[in-house]
Amino acid sequence: QVHLAESGGGLVQAGDSLRLSCVCSVSTFGSYGLAWFRQAPGKEREFVAAIRPSGASTNTADSVKGRFTISRDNAKNTVSLQMNSLKPEDTAVYYCAARYNYIRLSVRWLDYNYWGQGTQVTVSS
Repeated sequence: QVHLAESGGGLVQAGDSLRLSCVCSVSTFGSYGLAWFRQAPGKEREFVAAIRPSGASTNTADSVKGRFTISRDNAKNTVSLQMNSLKPEDTAVYYCAARYNYIRLSVRWLDYNYWGQGTQVTVSS
């Protein structure tokens, strides 16, 4: 069974930075395509960033491009999301997602079949 656990969320001010981490409890972590999504109250789940199993390629949503960076450490079973220059509109619950043996950098949440419980990020103006 695949278990994903996010951490690093919190309350920050506009312009601040946060680093989210997600630890995955599988021995074949290096074979999983990974992504971050977010969901604000009353809104649909939104793609943020994705990374291939090797970490060689990434995809980032236009709304966060240049501010957010996804990375992974296959030796530590961890995927991270570095968030800089945060804005109030970045406020949401952030989820990490995974799919085994998946190299596509999909933006669709339906394409991922393992999810963490989410971590709240709140950005005040």
